[in-house]
Amino acid sequence: MTHPHEDDLLLLDKQLCFPIYACARKIVAAYHPFLKAIGLTYTQYVTMMVLWEKKTISVRDLGHRLYLDSGTLTPVLKKLEQLGYIERRRSAEDERVVNAILTKDGMALKEQAKNVPKQMGCHLAEAGVILSPDEIETMKAELYKILQGLR
Repeated sequence: MTHPHEDDLLLLDKQLCFPIYACARKIVAAYHPFLKAIGLTYTQYVTMMVLWEKKTISVRDLGHRLYLDSGTLTPVLKKLEQLGYIERRRSAEDERVVNAILTKDGMALKEQAKNVPKQMGCHLAEAGVILSPDEIETMKAELYKILQGLR
């Protein structure tokens, strides 16, 4: 026999994971039209964000940074390479290491992507989602705390 409060643990509204999951899905869907305009998926976009920052990064470190396993990251990198935005090359220092390297076309794509954060901000505001910079930083800190704990 279960206690009444034990059943409450299985209520959807009692779960931390569900609003995170649903919010992530809605945010990725909201990005879709803005990213489609520049020919990227959300996963390709966040991958390019790291490359715009680092220029060159090992595939292993890139996966770690994006919380992606190689089975997910490899097809993303393959597509970005086919599009001419990156090159994958073995490290001269260690043949076991494969680096992702930003190309000129990949750097040029950054110009097209510069408006995406502003477009998303406007989209959220139009939807009535108004968050202060402090609220955003607090939310990110709490989410990163969870991510680090689950790493």
